Amino acid sequence: MTATTPPTALLDARNFPTHFETEQALEDFLATPSGELVDDLAKVDGDLIILGVGGKMGPTLARLARNALPVSRRVIAVARFSETDVRTMLEAHGIETIACDLLDAAAIAALPKCPNVIFMAGRKFGADANNPLTWAMNTHVPALVADAFRNSRIVAFSTACVYPFVPVIGQGAAEDLPPNPPGEYANSCVGRERMFEYFSQTHGTPGRLLRLSYAIDMRYGVLADVALKVWRGEPVDVTMGHVNVIWQGDANAQALRCLAVATVPTSPINVSGPETTSIRWLATEFGRRFDKSVQIKGEEAPTAWLMNTSEAERLFGYPKVPLSQLIGWVADWIAREQRLYGKQTKFEVRDGKY
Repeated sequence: MTATTPPTALLDARNFPTHFETEQALEDFLATPSGELVDDLAKVDGDLIILGVGGKMGPTLARLARNALPVSRRVIAVARFSETDVRTMLEAHGIETIACDLLDAAAIAALPKCPNVIFMAGRKFGADANNPLTWAMNTHVPALVADAFRNSRIVAFSTACVYPFVPVIGQGAAEDLPPNPPGEYANSCVGRERMFEYFSQTHGTPGRLLRLSYAIDMRYGVLADVALKVWRGEPVDVTMGHVNVIWQGDANAQALRCLAVATVPTSPINVSGPETTSIRWLATEFGRRFDKSVQIKGEEAPTAWLMNTSEAERLFGYPKVPLSQLIGWVADWIAREQRLYGKQTKFEVRDGKY
């Protein structure tokens, strides 16, 4: 393992790139910390362990944490690592890795009990094909982790899907709105939160439940989904007509900064962009940038999964990367036909079946 030191350059909106020429440039930008992140992580002592690092957001969160922390503090990434290149990349950037099946209680018990935990494990897409596995991943695993790491701070990724749909003309769901979502997947996510809440109440474990709505980078997310349909001349479904989105780097930074504002018992915090963004408007905007006609299907429902992010803004400020910048970056990426993950968000879904 090669140790790294935090970069001298910090995230600066005055120097944002006009576009990302390569995936490596994109990954490096996502891993660049802000001064506020460095300061907040300095307020919490000890090493950091990231559980379930293998998804779309985990590798860049691990690199971001490594770059924001002094080299004396360990960053440990845990996953099954079925894709060995992810593990190799993380280790090349000074991040320790441990292969672990989080459904195995004994394996969890053997993990280093770091003072700081970011929990990212979960199951969404294909959930309805195996609901027992979905519930096991989204409720049983959190219970095992919350019990094993009872003496740590735990920031657990959750989702806006725990909320019911709310009117698009309102301010979005605030953290005090009781969960009442459609579908088994979303209800299993309520179960995940309840497990962390129960063990936090029982053991006095500080934490936060990060209710995230649609993080994006150029290779996936609502903006890429809409832009790709416009680019290909395919119809854009506007039935789920409004969304919140946030730059993946901002979402990861806020997750890490939540360690410094953990509460006892753990409590939810909404993380996304503050704008209620129209899917129809997005399609039209991408059509303008691509100089292509836009096909629309459906009519906007009066409700959607929307969140009020005022608490996150109070704690962390406005996201560093504004929506206008995101649209420009995505339009450039799609127009140059750069690599995509091929994993659609399915933001159009209203019945909770993924």
